Amino acid sequence: MAVLSIRIVGDPVLRTRADEVTDFGPELRKLVADMDETMEDVEGAGLAAPQVGVSLRVFTYQIAGVRGHIVNPVLELGEDFQQDISEGCLSIPELSYPVRRRNHTRATGVDVEGNPIVVEGDGFLARCLQHETDHLDGILYIDRLEGDAKKDALRKIRAADYNKLAGRTVSQRSSTVGSSFGAGSSFGAGL
Repeated sequence: MAVLSIRIVGDPVLRTRADEVTDFGPELRKLVADMDETMEDVEGAGLAAPQVGVSLRVFTYQIAGVRGHIVNPVLELGEDFQQDISEGCLSIPELSYPVRRRNHTRATGVDVEGNPIVVEGDGFLARCLQHETDHLDGILYIDRLEGDAKKDALRKIRAADYNKLAGRTVSQRSSTVGSSFGAGSSFGAGL
């Protein structure tokens, strides 16, 4: 297993809809294991494959003792909204804003072996499932902001000092980054 480098806002892979997973072999198992290790290393609640430069529909999560992954997720959203709470993102370091999310979410998909799974939750788990699935669709949480919050987020990201901050974050994270894939990897084009 290896800790992978996390892509930062501005990287095109974060704005591209990820491809469905069709190959359930050892490379997918390694990717998920590496994503899980990376998520733990940076103390994240979730991590989507595009965030590590791989344009595939898979994410890992760890919320209040519930830990796992889901491949090719499809979300069903409840009708009620939860209270807007500040949400951050490993790909947009040091910023967080209140984001409107549904209170209940049910995600259906498969595991790394292709077996059907269902992940269902309320509150923070529901928020995580929505946030990570957004990543698979090329959507960042800042896209869901409105009004002054959206203007503030975009202004801070465009600021020259934010580029320095993001660079420091990448540099700090790189001390634990390893290589996940060999030269013959079919995922290599996304890295």
